[in-house]
Amino acid sequence: MRFIETKLEGCFVIEPTVFKDDRGYFMESFNENTFEKGIGKKIHFVQDNQSYSSKGVLRGLHYQCGEHAQAKLVRVLEGEVLDVAVDLRPNSKTFGHYESIILTAENQKQFFVPRGFAHGFLVLSDTATFFYKCDNFYNKESEGGLIYNDPTLNIDWQTPLDYLIISDKDKILPTLQNAKKVW
Repeated sequence: MRFIETKLEGCFVIEPTVFKDDRGYFMESFNENTFEKGIGKKIHFVQDNQSYSSKGVLRGLHYQCGEHAQAKLVRVLEGEVLDVAVDLRPNSKTFGHYESIILTAENQKQFFVPRGFAHGFLVLSDTATFFYKCDNFYNKESEGGLIYNDPTLNIDWQTPLDYLIISDKDKILPTLQNAKKVW
């Protein structure tokens, strides 16, 4: 398993070792000891989530605040998505910056998003099955979010914004300047 730190400290692209033969493939998607060595800290995941979406669906940018903050390990089981993390740590050199990566069932890459980040993804293929592990339980009262088209963030979604399918809840999220504080 290879861990590649992004320009956002603590965010990692993870390339698992994949063993292929004429039967298909085998890979280890998570190993607590390997993961701890790779990112430099122990993470204990407590919840798994999965979503299925159509092309153009944008989910996010969401986060959990305070004691309910969550780190996530995300991957795509079917299809292709543009995955995005936004640094919301107030003392970070990259506060308000984002990192994006294409995750596909074929490339089998994973993305580790630590606590203190907003997270979202856009489905680029006809459909996608998205899977993620969280290190803290979801808490509705601690939920926050950022509007996908915040001009301060200037996220390149690689798709014309007119074609996006966005929930009513996500259409009215605040900008970074007006967001519920993560810390």
